[in-house]
Amino acid sequence: MHPNAAFAWEDRDALRVFAQDIGFGMLFMATPEGPRVAHLPFVFLAEDRLGFHLARNNAMTKYLDGAEALFVVNGPDGYISPDWYGMDNQVPTWNYCAIEMQGNMRQMDAAALIAQSDALSLFQESKLAPKPVWNRSKMADGYFEKMLRGIVGFNMDITAWRGTRKLGQNKPDAVRNAAADGAERAGKRDIADLMRNLP
Repeated sequence: MHPNAAFAWEDRDALRVFAQDIGFGMLFMATPEGPRVAHLPFVFLAEDRLGFHLARNNAMTKYLDGAEALFVVNGPDGYISPDWYGMDNQVPTWNYCAIEMQGNMRQMDAAALIAQSDALSLFQESKLAPKPVWNRSKMADGYFEKMLRGIVGFNMDITAWRGTRKLGQNKPDAVRNAAADGAERAGKRDIADLMRNLP
């Protein structure tokens, strides 16, 4: 996370809402075969617990149970040109939002894996309203159970949260807003909106 205290993001509730809204991240860990990362969707199963699943043959799967790992969720980001500030002697930078969740991994049993899979699809499907919610009852008999044999579910009990919102908080409002205008002209509307609407 960025070392400048101006960019520290410590509001646990806001971190959680932001991460869940994105719903996708990267799981990092050291393995005997070297460092590994998996890119995967997740769902919060409790206030400080993530649930997700990996392919059974993923290079990390056999090492995760009982391990410590790091889960990273990246939000909007964008290059910021010094020309956009309207101030002299500025340098190029990159604005972004990111969350790190560190924690201990536990493999799920079959019932928990089914519950996690259902919770994940329900959460994402509910965001697609008014489309009717998809659920596994729409699958042919036995097909869901067959698919489950190819995945392994895990919980991460989060022991540390770290967040960064690098949005130009170290600049005067007018300067930050001018840079946001430049970011929007460059097609980075999400990061521009965050820069203009600091919490």
